[in-house]
Amino acid sequence: MKKQGFISALTSVTIISIVIVCVIFFTIYNAKIIGPVIILLGFIPWIPVRISGRTIKSIGADIVFGAIDTGILGIAALIGASFAGVLGAIVGGAVGDSITDGFAGLFEGKIAEHLRKHGIEEARTPLSSSMGKMSGCLIGVGIVLTIAWSILGISI
Repeated sequence: MKKQGFISALTSVTIISIVIVCVIFFTIYNAKIIGPVIILLGFIPWIPVRISGRTIKSIGADIVFGAIDTGILGIAALIGASFAGVLGAIVGGAVGDSITDGFAGLFEGKIAEHLRKHGIEEARTPLSSSMGKMSGCLIGVGIVLTIAWSILGISI
C-alpha cells in the first residue's frame, strides 16, 4: 500500500504534469495533432499504476469519470469560446465542469459497483484515484479536440 500512498501519488502527478506541459508546449499550435497527442498522454498515468501493482481495470471508474468530466468540459469550453472568446471559454469551462462532475460521478459510481460485483479491487488510494482521473481527463478532452478539429473542422 505504501507504493500507492500520498507521497508516491504526489511524485507521480508532479512528474507526469511536467511531461504533459512540455509535450503540449511543443504541439499546442498544431490543431490537427493536438487531440491525438493528448489522448496518447492519457496513457502515461497508467505507468505508475502498473508499477504499484494495480491493474488498469481497477482504476476504470476514475478513468471514466475523468473522460466524461473533461470531455464534456471541453465541449462546453469550445461552445463558450465560439460565443464570447476567451471569457466564454472560461465561463463555459467552469460551468461545464460543475455540471459534468455530477454526471461523471453517476458513471463513476456505477462502474465502481460493477467492478466490485465482479471481484475487481477498486478501492481508492491517492495514486489510483489521481492517476485514473488524470488519464481519463486527458483521453476525454483529446477525443473531443480530435473530433472538433480533425473531423468536424471546427477552428477557434
